[in-house]
Amino acid sequence: MSIKDAVHPVLHEARATVLPDPADRHGPLPPLMLVLTVVTGLVDAFSYLVLGHVFVANMTGNVVFSGFAITGAPGFSLAASLAALAAFAAGALLGGRIAHRAWAHRGRVLHLALVTETALVLAAYAVARFAALLDAAGTRHTLIALLGLAMGVQNATARALAVPDLTTTVLTLTITGMASDSRAAGGRGGRSGRRPLSALAMFAGALGGAFAVRLGSPTLPLLLAALLLAGSTLDAFALTRSDARWTDPL
Repeated sequence: MSIKDAVHPVLHEARATVLPDPADRHGPLPPLMLVLTVVTGLVDAFSYLVLGHVFVANMTGNVVFSGFAITGAPGFSLAASLAALAAFAAGALLGGRIAHRAWAHRGRVLHLALVTETALVLAAYAVARFAALLDAAGTRHTLIALLGLAMGVQNATARALAVPDLTTTVLTLTITGMASDSRAAGGRGGRSGRRPLSALAMFAGALGGAFAVRLGSPTLPLLLAALLLAGSTLDAFALTRSDARWTDPL
């Protein structure tokens, strides 16, 4: 197989993810899931770099950090990791209730979840913007709670919508699939265009968030995340009126 033959399907699938066919089973959902993946990178850049060694979206890290903290490793807080885990779980519960409430229409599921998530991230931005000290215990735990709730809602929603390889918060299985399903491994190379986009979206969010923090604008990642969420909420509102096949539950 020539390089051209190998690259063409990847580019075709990447284009179909960003500009999906309205008749596709997942309709307009894939690009919105990519936006939410960027939001994850932004929010986790803020939480890790500004709030200390804690994630509000990637819970595997917090489980590991809890083990580090128990041993007394410097820079890790057991209270912060447990607070993030609890907030994320509560957000996932809320997201699950939203999904079951609007289960008959995937567009409504997404819209209701985005309204909730946008409100939580905006509240976190307001707290961070007007707090005297971001590293004060009360401020830190308030931000962890708000952002953990938001990311839990997002993750539960992505799970309910079940767009393949666009979980918005977890990349371990995505990267595993990229390698294990590749033609080099003897696979068919399925979704070889979508999976790298998912990883790139989170990388872009983390990169932009880290640049903002290092340049002295620690609250900018939250503002950018809130703006992306607000725009996605407006797009999703239009989707609630659709009766296309993609709106049907899987």
